[in-house]
Amino acid sequence: MAHVQLEQLRKVYPDGHVAVAGASFEVADGELLVLVGPSGCGKSTLLRMVAGLEAITSGHLRIGGRLVNDVAPGDRDIAMVFQNYALYPHMTVAENLGFALKMRRMPAAEIARRVADAARTLELDGVLGRRPAQLSGGQRQRVALGRALVRQPQVFLLDEPLSNLDARLRASMRVEIARLHRQLGATMLYVTHDQVEAMTLGQRIVVMHEGQVQQVDTPLALYRNPANRFVATFLGTPAMNLVGGRLLREDGWRLATGEGSALPLPEDVAIDAGLEGREVQLGVRPEHLLQGAAARGFDAVVEVVEPMGSDVHVHVRAGGTALVARLAPESLPEPGATVRLRIAPAQLHLFDPASGVALTPR
Repeated sequence: MAHVQLEQLRKVYPDGHVAVAGASFEVADGELLVLVGPSGCGKSTLLRMVAGLEAITSGHLRIGGRLVNDVAPGDRDIAMVFQNYALYPHMTVAENLGFALKMRRMPAAEIARRVADAARTLELDGVLGRRPAQLSGGQRQRVALGRALVRQPQVFLLDEPLSNLDARLRASMRVEIARLHRQLGATMLYVTHDQVEAMTLGQRIVVMHEGQVQQVDTPLALYRNPANRFVATFLGTPAMNLVGGRLLREDGWRLATGEGSALPLPEDVAIDAGLEGREVQLGVRPEHLLQGAAARGFDAVVEVVEPMGSDVHVHVRAGGTALVARLAPESLPEPGATVRLRIAPAQLHLFDPASGVALTPR
């Protein structure tokens, strides 16, 4: 396997559209790194640049230490798995798995060995004689993975490989891919718009927005310490609550939200004294709005209750501010009821209203 280095990689189309604006990060040897972001953020374009399917406007791309900007896709020693399985319908599973090796004129015995190894790894032993039309969606996806696996490339590139599957299959295939990565120790660059896939699969995650890399870190570090408002609200379901207002320090920190309303902040909150009187956006995740009587709490009126089984998403309004709290299913309030909420200590975030940059220590 090999590591991948991107240095100020940039893609500008002839019409002037900047699809990728100076992406810089590394994929370590044997790492599974996930590119995540909304549609149109440039993540698939970036993956295609690594694959050699998109020309690089500027910057440097190295695979295994070798500069590959002008190297043809077939000579980069990478294998790509697409959203569309792209299997040959007239070929059996075994023939699909071994086709690329056959085109390289590899000895038949070596092809058979690699196909058998891949089939055993992906639990396809019993369907090698079937054609794609006779397979389930999950089996077809495993064949597409196996076709990349038999090539034994330096780097695996996966472009939203699970998006065509239903929720149950996506969950099971996430486990398959994570297990496969641990077994192979392979270098993988994985693209998805699904934050659940990103958080559960990635050893590290690259969050992208409008062609720019927003933050690169481990899943929990991104969730707990977002660098800006976009990262904070993109990761997490339900999304982080955002409340605009002015920070005041009257009998403890408060956020004045207008019309005489204010949200009291926890007593031990760490806020720079220089932010007093400044307009900010306060961010708090739904699970960090706690129910129960508290001196630094506030009353909120329940508007909508969404039972989720393991927890309950409660939409409330506090002094004109809409919030979502994730509560235990044991405390199921009725719409119209008033609940007492408080913000969990050390679990709030502050963002600059204009730039979105985090103002709280990371």
